Amino acid sequence: MWWILAPVILAATLMAAVGWYASEKMMRRRTPDQAANPSEYGLAYEEVSFTTEDSIPLRGWLIPASNPERAVIFCHGHGGSMDPDLKYAPWFHQRRFAVLMFDFRGHGRSGGNRVSMGYFERRDLLAAEAFLAERGYSRIGVLGFSMGGAVAISTAPVAKHIRAVAADGSFAWLRHAIAAGAREMGAPKALARAIGWTAVRIAGWRLGVNLEEADPARWVGRIAPRALILIHGANDPYTSTEEVRALFAAAGEPKEIWVVRGANHRDVDEVEPEAYKDKVMTFFARWLEGGEA
Repeated sequence: MWWILAPVILAATLMAAVGWYASEKMMRRRTPDQAANPSEYGLAYEEVSFTTEDSIPLRGWLIPASNPERAVIFCHGHGGSMDPDLKYAPWFHQRRFAVLMFDFRGHGRSGGNRVSMGYFERRDLLAAEAFLAERGYSRIGVLGFSMGGAVAISTAPVAKHIRAVAADGSFAWLRHAIAAGAREMGAPKALARAIGWTAVRIAGWRLGVNLEEADPARWVGRIAPRALILIHGANDPYTSTEEVRALFAAAGEPKEIWVVRGANHRDVDEVEPEAYKDKVMTFFARWLEGGEA
């Protein structure tokens, strides 16, 4: 009778192998983005390091400003490093916001060899918040990009000093984002869904946690009374506009959503550069200071 079960066993084995491969792509450390330095923008800065509660050393830059209380933490996306996001720092410096940039665990200059796409990275953001609090900053915002946006959404509800979150390109459900990535590589819709589910389960098993516990969709309803703005490109292949609108609906006030037609994943700032700068800076000025930028 084994030959009757053979196709099922083969299919399950293949799916497990694909899921393992996808989980490895999620979890492995990659080559950082091209190195940058705040001095390239004429910004004074301090190289800083701090340690997470599970003893992962994180490294980054603190770019001070004249206001001693307001600071914004930048949270970069999956697989790269903090360097490309440096281009936004002058906006904040000019308006008297300090900026803390750092590499997540398993990225760039920081320690750790595994990436969890949000679960353990929450500890990284909490360590960054604690670092700023020790320096005397009490009005803290987070500008998160892609995975960093997801981390910001799922961390803010348990953060003592974070008052405002801007999430640019965040996913709502990790398995859906992985499935969308599989579709980008040519997998049929049903197979892509199976890959997304399997990859997240296998990655969680390898890391010893349930990764879906950190999904933004599970946490967004707890952000209030902290302020939230969701920024989304309508052509984003990894997260649908419907999912982002569902995140928005689940969030409490105060909240905003900005969906930009013609924009892809994480390029709203390129499609609408002036509007992007105005939206982001006005949001943080309002909720970290109480006045318009």
